[in-house]
Amino acid sequence: MNKGREPGVAEASAAAAQRPLVGNFIGGRAVAAAGTRRQPVTDPASGEVRADVVLSSAADVDAAVAAARAAFPAWAAVPPLRRARLMNRLLALVEQHKRELARAITLEHGKVLSDAVGEVERGIEIIEFACGVPQLLKGDYTEQVAGGIDNWTMRQPLGVVAGITPFNFPVMVPAWMYPVALATGNTFVLKPSPLDPSASLMMAELIRDAGFPDGVFNVVQGDKEAVDALLQHPDVQAVSFVGSTAVAQSIYETGARHGKRVQALGGAKNHLIVMPDADLDKAVDALIGAAFGSAGERCMAISVAVLVGQAADRVLPQLEQRARQLRIGSGLDDASEMGPIVSEAARQRIRRAIDAGVAAGARLVVDGREHAVAGCEGGFFLGATVFDQVRPEMALYREEIFGPVLSCVRVDTFEQALQLVNSHEYGNGVSLFTSDGGVAREFARQVQVGMVGVNVPIPVPMSWHGFGGWKRSLFGDMHAYGEEGVRFYTRQKSVMQRWPDSIAKGAEFAMPNARG
Repeated sequence: MNKGREPGVAEASAAAAQRPLVGNFIGGRAVAAAGTRRQPVTDPASGEVRADVVLSSAADVDAAVAAARAAFPAWAAVPPLRRARLMNRLLALVEQHKRELARAITLEHGKVLSDAVGEVERGIEIIEFACGVPQLLKGDYTEQVAGGIDNWTMRQPLGVVAGITPFNFPVMVPAWMYPVALATGNTFVLKPSPLDPSASLMMAELIRDAGFPDGVFNVVQGDKEAVDALLQHPDVQAVSFVGSTAVAQSIYETGARHGKRVQALGGAKNHLIVMPDADLDKAVDALIGAAFGSAGERCMAISVAVLVGQAADRVLPQLEQRARQLRIGSGLDDASEMGPIVSEAARQRIRRAIDAGVAAGARLVVDGREHAVAGCEGGFFLGATVFDQVRPEMALYREEIFGPVLSCVRVDTFEQALQLVNSHEYGNGVSLFTSDGGVAREFARQVQVGMVGVNVPIPVPMSWHGFGGWKRSLFGDMHAYGEEGVRFYTRQKSVMQRWPDSIAKGAEFAMPNARG
């Protein structure tokens, strides 16, 4: 008898040894990790462990950065049009493998397959935008800015850049970063979430198959150790991050302290204001989809319904009915409208937030804490949860829950609703449902939020407009993708030039100027 060994440990170790291992992709190929730590990758619908993912060490990060650094000079020298043509090949490959990518997302994240397909399609839009980057790399030129001197500007890549991305969009959020970074001549190191890492390797293989040189795109799996190594690495010039506000602020401060350009997108508490004159059926449709789509695990999810005046008593009965009727199940089941929570830890965190809301005095209209799905007893499921009579001082209102929980706040006037939104520490996304154009115009002008919808529940900008919030939802000066992304991944160089036959004899002690 083996004393001190817990029952089942040997069996568990044997099972782990047989599971697939999700590793790193460095220098154009899959590589073994130097670090020995591993973490299970679980199917949230069943609770079964599907694979293990490596948790990279600082040595693994150094190898990825070294590969990217070695590839940078040749890649930066490739004409922008040729880089764009490779991006166009990637566009075709991702479109071709869209369903495979979506299925990988659903198996590890849990969102319903149609939502996963939509995620991939949004990523495709960014890749498509990046195919046109040569137009955005043009500089300015001024002839004869001073006597015999011409001046022009150019935009050049930074070097090795990194992306640190969350679990909730394992294809789309990295695509906010690497297509623009690569198209502008940078090389890239991606650190995805260890909760759903497989899609990152699938994308790396597609990038390789599109013809991108080895080392231009690299993946290091991992946790905080890998993140810290990237933030401190002297050869990483810029870091893009999406995640919670506390981590975003830490990423921003640490990266800036190490001399890096940082773009850190943080948390959200997105409001949807329903005016009494709105089409209330459409408003309810919007709230149900935006609050409970992807189990509320979206940075653009609507988590607060601000019900103005008489709208409250008309909307809440419909919300209650629709929330109770929501079809919840495996993301691979075509009948499902909402899948599981990404992990058991996340499910318990959301349950605690609901408990706290009840304890604070909010009225629990629909309770999803004990929702069960037949045939998926081991899965991490919650039902839709709706609160009424939520007050601004409650943690339920103030804090990001990141789950299928909708808090309803009642106000009397539009002005009160606007003040409520503007007073919140987050400023990521907001929406207004109304039939009054004047109210809509004032709302769009006065609301202090980065992304605004009018009769649009999830106002995610298209690929050429850029994504980003205000206040504590964004740390840094530039939004993701679009022209803002081009500016983030490049820096301007100004050149002033004249030739010897135009140079006056003798030393010049004044700055060149337009007078002479």
